[in-house]
Amino acid sequence: MNKISLIVPCYNEEANINPFYEEIAKTFKDLKDADFELMFVNDGSKDKTIEKIEELNKKDKRVKCVSFARNFGKEAALFAGIRNVTGDCTVILDADLQHPPFVIKEMYAKWKEGFEVVEGVKTDRGKEGLLHKLFSKFFYGLISRAVGMDMKNSSDYKLLDKKVIAQLAALKERNTFFRALSFWVGFNKTTVYYEVQERANGVSKWSTKSLFKYAINNVLCFSYTPLHIITFVGVIFILIAIGVLIDAVISFIKGTAASGFPTLVILLLVGFGAVLISLGIIGVYIAQIYDEVKGRPQYVIGKKIE
Repeated sequence: MNKISLIVPCYNEEANINPFYEEIAKTFKDLKDADFELMFVNDGSKDKTIEKIEELNKKDKRVKCVSFARNFGKEAALFAGIRNVTGDCTVILDADLQHPPFVIKEMYAKWKEGFEVVEGVKTDRGKEGLLHKLFSKFFYGLISRAVGMDMKNSSDYKLLDKKVIAQLAALKERNTFFRALSFWVGFNKTTVYYEVQERANGVSKWSTKSLFKYAINNVLCFSYTPLHIITFVGVIFILIAIGVLIDAVISFIKGTAASGFPTLVILLLVGFGAVLISLGIIGVYIAQIYDEVKGRPQYVIGKKIE
């Protein structure tokens, strides 16, 4: 009998805990050669999420939980789960049922064929605003170039063999980007496709603002692209400066007064703006290095339910 661990990050999901458990139990009734370990990770919820999990644990000891002392974010929750599961393979999915549990059966079938990473790929993005969709497309396009793989429709919904889990659990970095790291570790990969479902209860925690913050943090922690952009902008300004110099020399030879004072002011303002943005980007990289050097833990566990 194979054991499939399920990592489920939770933040204020009290209304979804029981419906989620029921869907998981229903899914595993069809898997005759597998059982599950349900590892909730309570990310400092302010509602009754932990109480709901404790009630389930009393009824079913397959239900476990790692509960944070405060909110540390989804990335920390994912890695806390990764470091505490014991299954032959592990599935990561959300508690709000937007990741349909019945897809686990298809993922498990692919794992039995010998695939070590089974990537859940969205066939659509569900009901998202236009701005949200455009920003997501831009962000994942940038990350795809950084990691050299297509991540435009990827998600956290995936199955990982215990060998992959062991490699991810051994990573020392504090600022993580799970979705990209699961590509980075390699191994034998395949994909399954699913439609994003409506949330069972509650509202999404991801606004366009939070997605923007998440995107900036992950681009900087997993890619050198912003630093390359700084170099590119510097080359452009050098070329502009050479052009202005040539124009000034030609004007001097012709005996005409070198005009274009407003142009010079604009160039100076744009140049100073580019320098400040560049310093800001470099500063964020330095701040991330500072975070890593301090050696603080990625999360603090307040309670474990086993």
